[in-house]
Amino acid sequence: MLKKLPQSVLFCCDHNAVRSPMAEGIMKKFYGHETYVQSVGVYNDLEIDGFSIAVCAEMGVELQRHRSRSFDEMEQFGDDLSSFDLIVALSPASQRRALELTCVFHLEVEYWPTMDPTGLGETREAKLDAYRQSRDQIIQQLKGKWGEPH
Repeated sequence: MLKKLPQSVLFCCDHNAVRSPMAEGIMKKFYGHETYVQSVGVYNDLEIDGFSIAVCAEMGVELQRHRSRSFDEMEQFGDDLSSFDLIVALSPASQRRALELTCVFHLEVEYWPTMDPTGLGETREAKLDAYRQSRDQIIQQLKGKWGEPH
């Protein structure tokens, strides 16, 4: 059964450089501005991944201007964790961190297992295929939860 779109969603993964920026960008494209969408990582030690930019560009999602940030940096950007209706963790480490940080709030944390494509593929095309698989997993989860894009 499809759920009603929440007012705000935070996607998180390990570095906010591959999976969570893809999820943020795709959700914004699919569901417009009906929902406030942001993303973070457990760490902020990497820039946005070029393969993530490329596979999202294939579907008209622009990620080039994304700036990675961590949970710890969120407050510096004016986002309070408790202001989100839903946190979607795309990696085990980000799920653990989200649960630690939200134990004092009544806040839903969901885990969407999403493949980490960063070490996969020998050639450029094989790497792009791995990133497409992760992108498509995110698309499948979004549509499964909130239906076809508007």
